Amino acid sequence: MVNRSLKNLLPAGLEDLLPPEADYEEFIVRKLSDYYTRYGYQRVKPPLLEFETSLLDGIGATVSEETFRLMDPISQRMMGLRADMTPQVARLAATRLQGAPRPLRLMYNGEVLRVKGGHLRPNRQFRAVGVELIGSAKTAKADSEVIVIAAESMNLIGVNELSVDLNVPSMAGIICDEYHVSQKERAELLGALNRKDVSSIEKSASNVASYLLGLLEASGSALEGLVKLEQLDLPGEAAGLACRLKEVVGLVLEEAPDLKVTIDAADSRGFEYHTGVSFSFFARDSRAELGAGGRYLLGGSEPATGFTLFTDVIMAVAQLRTHGERIFLPVGTNRNIMRKLQEEGWLTVNGLVAEEDLESEATRLHCKYVWLEGRLQKLKDEFSG
Repeated sequence: MVNRSLKNLLPAGLEDLLPPEADYEEFIVRKLSDYYTRYGYQRVKPPLLEFETSLLDGIGATVSEETFRLMDPISQRMMGLRADMTPQVARLAATRLQGAPRPLRLMYNGEVLRVKGGHLRPNRQFRAVGVELIGSAKTAKADSEVIVIAAESMNLIGVNELSVDLNVPSMAGIICDEYHVSQKERAELLGALNRKDVSSIEKSASNVASYLLGLLEASGSALEGLVKLEQLDLPGEAAGLACRLKEVVGLVLEEAPDLKVTIDAADSRGFEYHTGVSFSFFARDSRAELGAGGRYLLGGSEPATGFTLFTDVIMAVAQLRTHGERIFLPVGTNRNIMRKLQEEGWLTVNGLVAEEDLESEATRLHCKYVWLEGRLQKLKDEFSG
């Protein structure tokens, strides 16, 4: 006989969402999506599964190690379960929407599945909600648009003390390329940079060490960090990235003056396919990031930028009243009354049989109100628990 507790056990990083959490997630996703619609973003819905040749092509290759694979019994070809929706949206933009006017504004939401969970986010399956602004040229205004929209939408659902950390993940690598650092030394230096290992960088004889230490020193408050970056006298393309970062910071602070903005020009973890200004969102009550995004190249040449928010993290910090309160309607309640209550925002729970104790039945069904004697009545403390 199969042990029932083992039979019902889910794999690590996967979970059931029950009422009211499942309703709460759906409510948040709807609020976010409706907000992005106001800015002209149109919904796309790519499939959960694709052939791995398309799913892992282009920027999708960066999530190859996070992708579950299985054999398609019909075509006998390998398929992948998406670990990130941005590569799928990029595929749509480069193929079926290739002729659509640019800039192309797309939004999406859906489940993603990853091989491993993170230390701060152990969930391997979660809902992703995001937007992509494609064909936006290399303008700082496009970068600031997606950052500000993401911040505003999270404020809308009650995320308090929100902050955004701006990065330029390709900057350290560009500096290494500028000085022809060997692949071996480059890997060691960038690894130490990601670990914030100042000692290892200081011990390096490379002539880029001082730049990398300067990038670490510039981390923190955006305005103070930008001053430190200017003092580094960065070479070539790295200097151009620093100018772009400064421009984006200025636009974001202009449009969202209450948003806390920091920079970390040394961080590249989690931004494997990003080529320009990238970012992560954080909130006071969460150690894990609420979302991330940034600039990348679609099809190797078309510029794009966007973000993805993670509902499993957002649900824990958002302070948003979802639907109306639940009200129990005894069997036989006039349907016109029910419809009027629903229009006012109430969630009506209909009785199916005549109950002697309406308050007890309402409490059992998690209602806070009951329709009694032709009016709304709030349950007494002993019943509303």
